[in-house]
Amino acid sequence: MTKVITLGQFIIEKQADFPYAKGELSRLLRDIGIAAKIVNREVNKAGLVDILGDNGTTNIQGEGQKKLDVYADEQFISALRSGGECCVVASEEHDDCIFIDSHVSRNAKYIVCIDPLDGSSNIDVNVSVGTIFSIYRRTDPGGPIRLEEVLQKGTQQVAAGYVIYGSSTMLVYTTGKGVNGFTLDPSIGEFCLSHPNMRIPLDGTIYSINEGNYVKFPQGVKDYIKYCQVEEPETNRPFTSRYIGSMVADVHRNLIKGGVFLYPTTSSHPQGKLRLMYECNPLAFIIEQAGGKATDGWRRILDIQPQELHERTPIFIGSIAMVEKVEEFIQLKTVAYFQ
Repeated sequence: MTKVITLGQFIIEKQADFPYAKGELSRLLRDIGIAAKIVNREVNKAGLVDILGDNGTTNIQGEGQKKLDVYADEQFISALRSGGECCVVASEEHDDCIFIDSHVSRNAKYIVCIDPLDGSSNIDVNVSVGTIFSIYRRTDPGGPIRLEEVLQKGTQQVAAGYVIYGSSTMLVYTTGKGVNGFTLDPSIGEFCLSHPNMRIPLDGTIYSINEGNYVKFPQGVKDYIKYCQVEEPETNRPFTSRYIGSMVADVHRNLIKGGVFLYPTTSSHPQGKLRLMYECNPLAFIIEQAGGKATDGWRRILDIQPQELHERTPIFIGSIAMVEKVEEFIQLKTVAYFQ
């Protein structure tokens, strides 16, 4: 009989990897897991209750907030506030950081950046959505928390993960010691280890990009798309185009099957559209830990120094061979342009 290992058990077993943490990081990860189960319950019954549709407000990105966005945001912030291990939360849904100043969090050492519900526009049509989170340690625990402590490079993450709410609900996370996936067993209400030591294939045949924006893409990205579509049996081309519209879902599929996810700059978003702190850094950390690569076309995503809370960036993430081929097209075309 196969032994069932729950998320809580796994976190405790791995606590020795962080002797300085004294259990705080373990408790913080469990708090996030509990909030994910609450959000999962509402996602699963979203079509049955009045939780779909617009909330009537917009977030800092200028995007309309869906009711489920707001609900997920509230649940994760509530869990982090009551857990006592987090001193500040940076959420995609809020203009500014949320500072947690209570007696239980007085000596908290951790900062959490979170996208509470990625791809929420897909809820209405029953397509997978997700939660993305990133955890940092304070750099100056002696004084009051400052914005500079939140704006850390992705290389400073101590943990990152995502939850994908799909045909099954999975929580995938890393603490810099590899990547492990847990599937929610609704019969016992626990995340159970289902995908130990996840590794992304070095190469793949899936490219994920919103080709509806093709005319707005840089020439190097257009050339890469054409490369993917040309028949060449020796390189398994043409590749398969798969784009869900939830970054979590697209990256999760490519993590398991091999592939590349592309979200370049466009003429309408010259700085890129995806957020560095909430989406790109945590997923880049996970993919790198699984043996993949994440870049903006020139730089490693995790090496980018954030300048603002809601900073955007282009991203190319997935199997090493495919990401490097994208870089080759981008850099070749850019160099040729300036010659």
